[in-house]
Amino acid sequence: MVRKVVSYIIILFLSFTAVFFILRLIPGNPIRAYVYMLRSRYGFEPIGDRTIQMFEEMFGLNEDVFSQYLIFLRRLLFEFNLGPSFMAFPTPAQDLIIRHLPWTIILLSVTTLLSWIIGLMLGVIIGWKRGSRFDNFFFTFSLIFSQIPYYIVAVILLLLFAYIFPIFPSRGAYAASLTLFDVNFVISAIQHAFLPALSIILVSMTGWLISTRALVITIVGEDYLQYAQAKGLSNRRILTRYILRNTLLPQTTGLAISLGFIVTGAFLVEWIFVYPGIGALFVNAIGLLDFNVIQGIIMLTMFTVLTANLIMDLIYPLIDPRVAIT
Repeated sequence: MVRKVVSYIIILFLSFTAVFFILRLIPGNPIRAYVYMLRSRYGFEPIGDRTIQMFEEMFGLNEDVFSQYLIFLRRLLFEFNLGPSFMAFPTPAQDLIIRHLPWTIILLSVTTLLSWIIGLMLGVIIGWKRGSRFDNFFFTFSLIFSQIPYYIVAVILLLLFAYIFPIFPSRGAYAASLTLFDVNFVISAIQHAFLPALSIILVSMTGWLISTRALVITIVGEDYLQYAQAKGLSNRRILTRYILRNTLLPQTTGLAISLGFIVTGAFLVEWIFVYPGIGALFVNAIGLLDFNVIQGIIMLTMFTVLTANLIMDLIYPLIDPRVAIT
């Protein structure tokens, strides 16, 4: 267990370091982008070189890249500070991320769990009923949807149910006229989150369905399952005690691994629906080369995925006692 925790810390540190240096390879001048934003948003006159130099000193970009890296490490490790945001100066980047984070956490936690549960249950059923019409329909549906990116499904749902058939809101997270402590606020938040959530669930659950079906087909051919059928056990008991239990371990592992793909896919979905999560913030930060916000969101994603994998490694023995932590 100690070895896993040490490996986790080393990988996390190297990942954060890689993010810092890779971002500095992106062409473009973030200060010029910041100045252009000021001119376009507030109508400022062209800013001189002295002012640009002042901004570079303010954001710490007047130093060489290794000096910037040392400043970055000092801020991160000792102050838990990512530095100021370029596009919302002088707001610290971490404050900007924290402000948008709750919406993403709610959206992703609900969609990740729902897609995993639905995909797992349907995969077990259609794998058990392999070759039936039920299997053919859901398997074909899953093969098609699993190849479609999240954002394509999001655009289709947006056009269908927000514009052609205006059933759900097209943008935002809630009606602006409502207050937080209000029943109507909760209803409005659910309505606004429905289409973004459905976009993620439709794509994610198909992947779980396909992989679970393949596992079940393999399990059905095992000797112990045939023995259980020969004993006359009910289908319900076979499905729950033998098939579902044996598919749970690899699919639980896959849940932690897939988290990174779901998070990155959700970024564009949030941007399409103008959902106030870190996805929309990330896209806006890229447009303005806001290094501090970009690297903060990427590092948060890496931290989430690596931590989820570490937790899965540590709770393995609780799911299957035969698995030992080395």
